Amino acid sequence: MSYLALAYFAAPEFWSLRFLRDGPRPESLLTTTEQGIPGDPINIGLVGSELDVTAAFAAAGWDRADKLSVKSALEIGESVLLDRPYVDAPVSTLLFNGRRQDLAFEKPVGKSADVRHHVRLWLTFTPGADGRPTWYGAASFDRGIGVSHDTGAVTHHIGPDIDAERDSLIGDLTSAGRIIEVKTMSGIGLTKAGRNGEGDPYYTDGKMLMAVLVPDR
Repeated sequence: MSYLALAYFAAPEFWSLRFLRDGPRPESLLTTTEQGIPGDPINIGLVGSELDVTAAFAAAGWDRADKLSVKSALEIGESVLLDRPYVDAPVSTLLFNGRRQDLAFEKPVGKSADVRHHVRLWLTFTPGADGRPTWYGAASFDRGIGVSHDTGAVTHHIGPDIDAERDSLIGDLTSAGRIIEVKTMSGIGLTKAGRNGEGDPYYTDGKMLMAVLVPDR
């Protein structure tokens, strides 16, 4: 019980206070954990309706993630321990501009849910050039299950090359014929020694790829 209290309550509160007190505060294109710790950078942008987005990911072979709940948490634990498939496994909550992700998608690697490609998406209030909604996303690769470097909680650890995951996701959507055009935009900026909300290191050229999706008619 003392470990659980430290890993899931005391440690996150310590890191939250450290960042809020000592800074730096998260950049505008950086997500945070629910405790206010800087998380994964925004590196993906999509223009399209929710139907366009879900259809694009389905065509590319990605599955929509289940919502996080006690039931889904138990199922992902069984998937990892028993090497059992769980293609709709949930992702942890991250906040962008104070809001939880609206959608999340994943593509497992192997049988279980411990290694997977995944992306969280937030609906923005800025329409694209064609009037359809714009979504911002944080794509990263879960390389396995482990213990958070900062809090001691059990979590997924991401691969450090988040640009490769960004490019791979856009490549999947392009191969599926679901992208009209892609533009490179400024993101958080060049980052050589970033750390996400679990203390995992990452590096990035700091750019985001904005893709206009094919309308799903």
